[in-house]
Amino acid sequence: MSSYTDTASEHMDKCITTLKSNFAKVRTGRANPHILDSIKVDYYGVPTPITQVAAVKMPEASTLAVEPWDKSLLHAVEKAISTSELGITPSNDGSCIRIPFPKPTEERRRELVKECKELAEQAKVSVRNVRREQNGKIERDKDLSEDDVRREQQHIQKITDAHIESIDSVLKAKEAEVMEI
Repeated sequence: MSSYTDTASEHMDKCITTLKSNFAKVRTGRANPHILDSIKVDYYGVPTPITQVAAVKMPEASTLAVEPWDKSLLHAVEKAISTSELGITPSNDGSCIRIPFPKPTEERRRELVKECKELAEQAKVSVRNVRREQNGKIERDKDLSEDDVRREQQHIQKITDAHIESIDSVLKAKEAEVMEI
């Protein structure tokens, strides 16, 4: 494989990794600790990710428990969760914060599937942009013959097809998870 195909494959892998992390943030009826990854807590004036100031546990399938190592942060963590765009109301029991994840309605699950499809489409667009970018570099490479250019572009297309297929399978798995009652 050439450096063009290696670079394309590497960038396309990053697109899929980003898609998976975006899917982890999609709220289903099942508790997922990664949903808190983007939430920051004011820790002595420094915005710090919750996972760096507290232990995030899953005592049940539909509940998360957040236990700050420094108990003085309990209210700050609770505030950060309730003011986030997650739309979750945490409950504070004095030593930890419990976050319930109610089962979404059928209508809400359909909205979540639609949101997942949009995220997958964005990932596909990113993969295609990588393909276009690498094909442009191949065409501008003066050291390659016409046959070499065509051969490299075919390799890039095969890699693109494989990554698009991978995105589709990740989407299908997420759809099944969201629609599960």
